[in-house]
Amino acid sequence: MPINRLNHAVLYVRDVNRSVEFYTEVLGFRPIAMTPDGFRGAAFLQAPGSTNDHDLGLFEIGAAAGPSPAGRSTVGLYHLAWEVDTLDELERLAQRLSEAGALVGASDHSTTKSLYAHDPDGIEFEVAWVVPKDLLTDEALAGRKQIRPLDIAREKQRYGATTRGGIGISAVAP
Repeated sequence: MPINRLNHAVLYVRDVNRSVEFYTEVLGFRPIAMTPDGFRGAAFLQAPGSTNDHDLGLFEIGAAAGPSPAGRSTVGLYHLAWEVDTLDELERLAQRLSEAGALVGASDHSTTKSLYAHDPDGIEFEVAWVVPKDLLTDEALAGRKQIRPLDIAREKQRYGATTRGGIGISAVAP
């Protein structure tokens, strides 16, 4: 049996309560009551549309923890990426992330439309809408070699605000 998807990620954070507040209030994750008895400083969260037991584990290591040097002076994880179903949802999250002061970029990768943000500890993540397989063109596939600024309004006109993304790519057709 091959590996078929990422089930969850675990992050070390300075303040677990601050991180839980961010992921629940800004991205809509739900806390899952599964922290072992007597285990302090941890939380488990499920993404709004997920069927996973949990998608994100948060382990508190304290306020004195420094930022990760990964990508600057050490190897390590660059970012996590979550997928949304529609461009309307991507636009809604762009607004929420902007209001939270977390949005740091928005890119058009041709076959994916992506937002980039930082959580309260500066851990980067991506939220993306994936062009459905039946709407992919040779031009879109060739365009993956370039990164352009994202214009969500233009993409909504092109693909539709409520077109379900990822069908035939990362999601099975209904």
